[in-house]
Amino acid sequence: MLGLWLGAAIFFGAAVAPALFAVLRGANLANANELAGTIVSRLLSIINRGGFEISLFLIVTAYFMSRNESRLRRFAEMISLAIMAIMTGVGHWVITARMVALRAAMQGQIDQIALNDPRRGAFDSLHGYSVTAMGVAMVAGLVAFVIIARGSSPTVREGSISSEED
Repeated sequence: MLGLWLGAAIFFGAAVAPALFAVLRGANLANANELAGTIVSRLLSIINRGGFEISLFLIVTAYFMSRNESRLRRFAEMISLAIMAIMTGVGHWVITARMVALRAAMQGQIDQIALNDPRRGAFDSLHGYSVTAMGVAMVAGLVAFVIIARGSSPTVREGSISSEED
């Protein structure tokens, strides 16, 4: 699950969002940024909620699973997953919610708002926070993924492959 979320988040940030903005701007639409932003917001909502739910699920299951691993490793996994949950939650329910409210206050005309308008400045600032929150969530998710993968990888013992829990 975590690997799928990481792949989706990376693909979204590296390919989907930039492609949407490029294609719609290339069509010379007066509201290209507004249209692309609306699509990106909907897709980012899915990614953020998914990341939040996956990280909470993994925190709960990690807490109840008994694995033979160091406390530091378990602590690092739990902290990484908690950071991922917090960042995706804040990204979705705080930052994106404020961005949507600002876009509504601008009556869907963000492309027509002057760059020195305080609402545009606030929107651009929130966008920066959104990118940062997603970046931190992805790094935390990657750290948790590596910890989980290393904890469940098979090892070679006396010519046979067995799990580390054997």
